[in-house]
Amino acid sequence: MAASSLMKRWGQAILVPVVVFIAVVGLLAFLTLKVISLQAWVTHTQQVKDRLAILFDTVQEAESGTRAFFLGHNDALLASYKAASTEVPKQLKELEELVSDNPEQVQRVAKLRSDIETRMALLTVGVENIKAGRETTYGVVRGSGVTSMATVRATVNEMKAAEDALLLPRRQNVTRLATGIQLFAYSLLFVLMTTAIISLAKARRQRDELESAQSTLRATNDKLTAEMGERAKIEGQLRQVQKMEAIGHLTGGIAHDFNNMLAVIIGALNIMQRRIDRGDYNIGSFVQAAVEGAQRGGALTQRLLAFARKQMLEPRPVDANKLVSGMSELLRRTLGETVQTEVIVAGGLWRSYVDAHQLETTILNLVVNARDAMPEGGKLTIETANAYLDDRYTAEHEDVQPGQYIMVGVSDTGTGMTPEVVAKAFDPFFTTKGVGRGTGLGLSQVYGFVKQSGGHVKIYSEVGQGATIKVYLPRYHGAVDDSQIAKAVSTELPRGTKAEKILVVEDENAVRRLAVDGLQELGYEVVEADSGANALAQLEKHPDIRMVFTDIVMPNMNGRQMVDQAMKSRPDLKVVYTTGYTRNAVVHNGMLDPGVKMLGKPYTLVQLARMIRDTLDT
Repeated sequence: MAASSLMKRWGQAILVPVVVFIAVVGLLAFLTLKVISLQAWVTHTQQVKDRLAILFDTVQEAESGTRAFFLGHNDALLASYKAASTEVPKQLKELEELVSDNPEQVQRVAKLRSDIETRMALLTVGVENIKAGRETTYGVVRGSGVTSMATVRATVNEMKAAEDALLLPRRQNVTRLATGIQLFAYSLLFVLMTTAIISLAKARRQRDELESAQSTLRATNDKLTAEMGERAKIEGQLRQVQKMEAIGHLTGGIAHDFNNMLAVIIGALNIMQRRIDRGDYNIGSFVQAAVEGAQRGGALTQRLLAFARKQMLEPRPVDANKLVSGMSELLRRTLGETVQTEVIVAGGLWRSYVDAHQLETTILNLVVNARDAMPEGGKLTIETANAYLDDRYTAEHEDVQPGQYIMVGVSDTGTGMTPEVVAKAFDPFFTTKGVGRGTGLGLSQVYGFVKQSGGHVKIYSEVGQGATIKVYLPRYHGAVDDSQIAKAVSTELPRGTKAEKILVVEDENAVRRLAVDGLQELGYEVVEADSGANALAQLEKHPDIRMVFTDIVMPNMNGRQMVDQAMKSRPDLKVVYTTGYTRNAVVHNGMLDPGVKMLGKPYTLVQLARMIRDTLDT
């Protein structure tokens, strides 16, 4: 009876914080939807500006190509003019639809249409005259072209200025509301925690009062008979255990809710703020792995930033191929005779703007760590390559900007690292070496230098299989002619269909989830497995699986062993391997046969789409 009364009082004590918690969730959900609504207008404004830029570029390219035709009389130079004749009307129509809610912009679009049509008509006349042999056209077109293009440019700039006038207050509204949500959330959480603590304190006082009354009753009963007293003592101990267990469940449940709520708020607001700061206003989707990575990366960055700022950098354009090749003899002497060294340099490697001495120190630190991981000897591979990190990859990594990079990778066949060691590898003074064999500053220096240079560093490792550390440094674009600038990487994605079913095999949950989401986004039907044994079971369960996309290094049964077994009953099965090791290191380590399809980590969505499509189509 007493226990029932106590539980009833506890239920009443936690009723208030539960009600407040539900109210907090509902209010924050409402405010978050409001932020998304406001953000939609910011995105709309940016879309108008982007469409104006594309339209103007199209017209300019048409004019440039036509002028070149006037001088060279080569029909191939009319490609941009012909493309503009088709694309400009479509782009004008899309622009009209975007600004249909703004009467002033609608009028400007109408004027812009008239100006562009006038210019395109004049270009058409010029082309026809040139083809007919009337050579006076270029001067006429050039004179009127300057005036008409100036009119087009003025109208475009006027429309951009109008959109900028709308963009600033819209951004301010989003920022103010997001900041308000954060402050409001923290305030409500403080009130909720205070209320819960008061409620728990009240429950504890009631418990103490009840225990005191029970102690008095037991003392009275003890006077009657020893047996009754002993029984009362046992019953009191049992009730105490039950009460403490109930309090433990109660406290743990409230703490769990607090942590979950705080994680949702911090995660959502951090991602919204970060994307707003970098100009990406698509905040409708993100993955939890990115949030966890950002939190860990943020903490690590704070610890390392002060240490990294002690060094003075002298950046200059650096050819990493020449630098690595020049270090080859030094590295071989450092490694000794028990370690076989291979240096693989990429053809056409871009330059990077970094401190050459610090880059040499970085490579040397990585090589020394690799040597220490191979006490019995082994093989070390140093590799350079051009790389492109897209938005999808950089969204999962703190302080990484999308773009073109040069990659310097160091791979070894040593003992490898556990996930726990990988997580701490860049911490200052962290080391797994014995006393006197290392300060623990090598990798932290690497991390500080790379981050200070605007780059990115990533570790891939499996215990007993070795490790690969990839250093990404931004590409240097200085002192390059416009004709030599590389074209941007295409974002066009080859897509699949639901009839094409793919099995994704990966033992790391976060990596597997990203691969599954990416393939589903490309239109494929996806089945997943977290081990080689589960993959074989899924192949038996789904005979219509056309392809296996599998990690190479997995416990118990690796990806190659799983595929070899599957091929006995499914010789027509398409296979693509993936790994975090550099491509050449894996090949020379004997993990893959020549001709096997392999996609190295990290891979972009474009690379994944092309690899899968190419493999399915062969």
